Amino acid sequence: MKQIAAAFIFFTRLPFHRWKVFNLLPDYFRDVINYWAVTGWLTAGVMSGALWLSAQVFPYAVAVVLALLSRVLLTGALHEDGLADFLDGFGGGRDRDNILSIMKDSHIGTYGVIGLVFYFLLFYFLLLHLPPTIACTVILIADPLCKLISSQIIRLLPYARTEESSKSKVVYSKPAAGASLIACTFGLLPLMLIPRMEWLAALLFPVLMFLFLTAFMKRKINGYTGDCCGALFLLCELSFYAGIIICYKFFPV
Repeated sequence: MKQIAAAFIFFTRLPFHRWKVFNLLPDYFRDVINYWAVTGWLTAGVMSGALWLSAQVFPYAVAVVLALLSRVLLTGALHEDGLADFLDGFGGGRDRDNILSIMKDSHIGTYGVIGLVFYFLLFYFLLLHLPPTIACTVILIADPLCKLISSQIIRLLPYARTEESSKSKVVYSKPAAGASLIACTFGLLPLMLIPRMEWLAALLFPVLMFLFLTAFMKRKINGYTGDCCGALFLLCELSFYAGIIICYKFFPV
């Protein structure tokens, strides 16, 4: 339970750290990525709830913006910051050391700005083209599922930095059997909500995105960083929504 608590502290900006029960030793934060999918239930629930409630009051387009904003506020734009750094590093870096140096720089560059603009535009229009009820359901599925998929990077690649040079001062540890079972349960159980079995074909999109980006990181820096994890999650999630849109077109509810 303490590892799960550490994951909520690490991946959200809710003030859990103020509670004595969440007063954790630094070692617990090594396992947070193994419980990333668990935190997805909270972030997906908040985002889905924000979309549904906002749609009762505002035009649906406004509700989509508020839903996107709710998760950004809840996580402190942690993953979006990772995506921007990832794009700056891999877009502007000449070699491994240069890429890692750029990603560690707190200043956002051209690639990061352009990437975030296109990311939010794509996310916005993908959600906008789903009916509100279906969009709320897909959000509940996509967030924990894509966090589960993205967390598997620690099985395939080594950490690209040393613990001392890490921005978060945390190097993730590979999951034990119990952690893997919990992650799979929280990541895959929401698939029971999927409106049609044919829509399970959308799973292919984040899996392919994961494999492509993992191979890309291996070739460029022979490893991963925390920024890579954040970028991997957002891009896998975006690809899942793209797959859902295609499934919705050919297999409408």
